[in-house]
Amino acid sequence: MPASPTRVYLAGPLGFSELGRLGLAKLADLLGQSGYVVVDPFALTPQEDIDRVSRLPSLEAQRDAWRTLSLEIGRANREAIDACDLIVAVLDGPDVDSGAAAEIGYAFARGKRIVGYRGDFRLAADNIGSTVNLQVEYFIRASGGEIASSLSELMSALHVHGGG
Repeated sequence: MPASPTRVYLAGPLGFSELGRLGLAKLADLLGQSGYVVVDPFALTPQEDIDRVSRLPSLEAQRDAWRTLSLEIGRANREAIDACDLIVAVLDGPDVDSGAAAEIGYAFARGKRIVGYRGDFRLAADNIGSTVNLQVEYFIRASGGEIASSLSELMSALHVHGGG
């Protein structure tokens, strides 16, 4: 019986903006073409739920609804990480996205391998020996992963360790 495809959770901030979503779709497509089953956390919560909360008539109602929805989103993301075999984390930006950093830490604690992607040339580390925040980098490397600086490096890093 053939092994089931590797499930990859995509951590990172790309789903928050229109242009970011285009990049997220490209990355998901690239992984899918390589045989990975991609789990996009931004697709786990229906857009209608977010729109409904955003349209509530008062800030107080929005705040209360966001508190509830935020817990639901966090739980869904935790369950998705638990169900995945590996994490691909987008590390671009002047600092690693705080949500992605939390997902990296959680995935490490759950024994998941994490591969980072940082195509951003800006400096974003604690010291000249790091690529990103040293704790985030530690969790990635200690998980058996690495940080790739191009999409081709990312795909090589994934294939070297088996997968899709």
